[in-house]
Amino acid sequence: MADPVVIVGAGMAGLRAAEQLRAAGWEGPVTVIGEETHAPYNRPPLSKEALAGAADKPLHEVHASLAFRQRASVADVTWRLGTRVTGCDMDSRTVTLADETVLDYGGLVIATGLRPRRLRLSGPTVGRSALRTLDDAYALAPRLRAGARVVVIGGGFIGCEIAATAIGLGCAVTVVEPAPAPLATALGPEVGAAVQAFHERRGITFCTERKVVALTGDEAVSGVVLDDDSVLEADVVVEAVGSEPNVEWLAGNELDLSDGVLCDAQLRVVGRSDVVAVGDVARYPNLRFDDVPRRVEHWCTPTDTAKQAARTLVAQLRGTPATGACTAMPSFWSDQHGLRIQGFGLPRLADDVRVVTGDLDRVEDGVIVHYHRGERLVAALLVGIPASQHRAHRDLVEAANPLPTDDKLQTSVLKGVPA
Repeated sequence: MADPVVIVGAGMAGLRAAEQLRAAGWEGPVTVIGEETHAPYNRPPLSKEALAGAADKPLHEVHASLAFRQRASVADVTWRLGTRVTGCDMDSRTVTLADETVLDYGGLVIATGLRPRRLRLSGPTVGRSALRTLDDAYALAPRLRAGARVVVIGGGFIGCEIAATAIGLGCAVTVVEPAPAPLATALGPEVGAAVQAFHERRGITFCTERKVVALTGDEAVSGVVLDDDSVLEADVVVEAVGSEPNVEWLAGNELDLSDGVLCDAQLRVVGRSDVVAVGDVARYPNLRFDDVPRRVEHWCTPTDTAKQAARTLVAQLRGTPATGACTAMPSFWSDQHGLRIQGFGLPRLADDVRVVTGDLDRVEDGVIVHYHRGERLVAALLVGIPASQHRAHRDLVEAANPLPTDDKLQTSVLKGVPA
């Protein structure tokens, strides 16, 4: 029997990779290895519905409410959950597990995703949390009781969602954000300030342009110390300060791991013809926009990247040329206090932000924002806008950022093919 395709990472990206390998015609063995003990599940509810309701349910029920339905096509896939991969030798085509077991592979899919970035802070660890996994949410949920003083460090999407959930549960919530406003990095300072005002109208306090430098307390957290020496009282501290790609197990293979795994437009890991990457660990160029490799940390990314990565890897295993490129339109959303924030494209590319509908002073009444690089529309943001209007703005972004020509695709692909 041929060596299996090994997928390292058993979250959504690993599941979608397995499904797409079958859809691309791979009939050989597939093994998925994941560190978590839970079968793949949906992560966005962890900061919202699951976090709000997990305290009253057993863990297996919470998981069942989030678990992805697995297609019949992956019924014969081997799942090795609760198993950590510690190393990889791409020259010998092997991966090494924590128990020192060595597995051979014929093709490799990197799907190890991200972990929360943690701050280096002095002080107690009890009462200090991050949120990435089901177990994280299940541990945090009982502590978000009415009256608890919660400090959320970081005003990105996850931080804002946790803050909204906590205030809805009756907690007293403060968000500490080093930027001038929450979401300023992702959506720009004007939109960030509008989102901040929206949260403040619902009782959340913000400390912007401030950093946490230490935690106070003896056995458990009692407060956070800011860089202006002020102290915020806290029973619960949640760090939501970004993520780090899980790539340490790939060291020693002469890969570019400076920010995730560098790939070409076909999701082939640069320098390795039999290895692809999927999900938010993959750094690749979306040729709709330009040829700059970027990681995209959106819910749709595992599905979008798995489709192309599977085609690329199956072509390699068959000895045929790979076709296509990952040119999916980035799409993201966030629900905060019941308000839907929906985006299409790459706002980070913009040098000009234009409000085309509504008033940022009342985002809950509906606002549409367009992001331009020069005169080119690179993203659209819709806040509190009915879903029936979303498609039209997505279409505008797609029209402004068309699919690449064959020449552009071929040039990008050749950059990733080993000599």
